[in-house]
Amino acid sequence: MQYLLMIYNEEEMFATVGKEEQEALYKQYAAFGAEFRGSIQGANRLQPTSVATTVRVRDGKMLTVDGPFAETKEQLGGYYLVEAANLDEAVAMAAKIPAAWHGSIEVRPIWAMPAAQGGN
Repeated sequence: MQYLLMIYNEEEMFATVGKEEQEALYKQYAAFGAEFRGSIQGANRLQPTSVATTVRVRDGKMLTVDGPFAETKEQLGGYYLVEAANLDEAVAMAAKIPAAWHGSIEVRPIWAMPAAQGGN
């Protein structure tokens, strides 16, 4: 079964850490990627919320707002799409994502959609 492991953290944290700390963090992510290479089906880091746009349609009219939908302390910063036997296995993977040590990881099962509805 596929799970989306969504990485939430404070964007400002990365602006305050030094280059050595950033490099150490990148190495931790590389180690995670190597450990779960067979399970990871996709992954990306997201650009900051300052360049995000939220889209809503109300009463047939499109409304756009700069930034994220919700004002929160932690923002969605990236994700891993993984294949796992069950929720316990997906949660165990999520616990090894470096951001889990200072942010949070939301684990959500994927509800596969038929190709006719835009799925794979």
